[in-house]
Amino acid sequence: MTAPSPSSQPQTVDPATAAAVELARAAAVEMAGSDVGEHLGVHPEGELAATHAFAASLPGYVGWFWAVTVVRAPDCEPTVAEVVLLPGENSLRAPEWVPWSQRVQAGDLSPGDLLPTAPDDPRLAPAYLLSDDPQVEQVSFELGLGRVRVLSRLGRLEAAERWFAGSHGPDNPMAKQAPGNCGTCGFFLPLAGSLQAAFGVCGNEVVEADGQVVSVEYGCGAHSEVVLEPAADELGEVFEDDLIDLLPRDSDGSQDLDGVEGGPSAEPAAELGEQGLVDVEAGAVQEFDGGDPPDAGQAEHQPGAADRD
Repeated sequence: MTAPSPSSQPQTVDPATAAAVELARAAAVEMAGSDVGEHLGVHPEGELAATHAFAASLPGYVGWFWAVTVVRAPDCEPTVAEVVLLPGENSLRAPEWVPWSQRVQAGDLSPGDLLPTAPDDPRLAPAYLLSDDPQVEQVSFELGLGRVRVLSRLGRLEAAERWFAGSHGPDNPMAKQAPGNCGTCGFFLPLAGSLQAAFGVCGNEVVEADGQVVSVEYGCGAHSEVVLEPAADELGEVFEDDLIDLLPRDSDGSQDLDGVEGGPSAEPAAELGEQGLVDVEAGAVQEFDGGDPPDAGQAEHQPGAADRD
């Protein structure tokens, strides 16, 4: 551990000031107490001045040293001029100071915190100035009544870049698996102004993006036009007309639909199976040999049945 040396130094050190090691140590101990370590060296500060360096053992100040400058007048004894703690070449130092307003990240503000904007913030522009956004120009006539400042072109571009690359942009895995994008969704509420073509707010209460700014290319499984096929038990009564085509016709080509399910009669329907006429209500089967079907006297549940043409 060595003390830093000035870039330009005299070639020699005044012997009297260089020999005043104990005087310099006593001054450092008076300032720092027991946190003064070994003597690290001395370097000249002028013709009759020199600085002695002592190791510092303060917690958190690794590599720092105590610098004690002693001076003397001609033909006089040295005296202490200054005691200061300085960083060495490899010392541990705090990072460069950054204003609090520049260190704040999204989510850092809590209730009661204030984050003022700079008067020359490039993201904002006076509302009375014309801009390239028609919505901004509308407030130019609100002098004394409207907003004092509005988003500038730079402010809108920066916001658009954040939203596009954020969790509700087109590159989100949810969007890549969605059946449709937000731009075609009924829950999509477009923004005003020049951002209207690219962004809006989700108004679907059942999704995570509800109330959030979303890209028109974003999407999720709750798209308004996603329609599921109705289940079988939700379908209405279906009229089967196959049986009508199989029933015999009268000489004038008409058919008696009494007894057929869905027909004008309330009697139980009958179906023509491979083995014969099946009474759906009673489950009875009447055999026939492929000739004329049974007449009304043989098929109780098919009244008015006529011979086939």
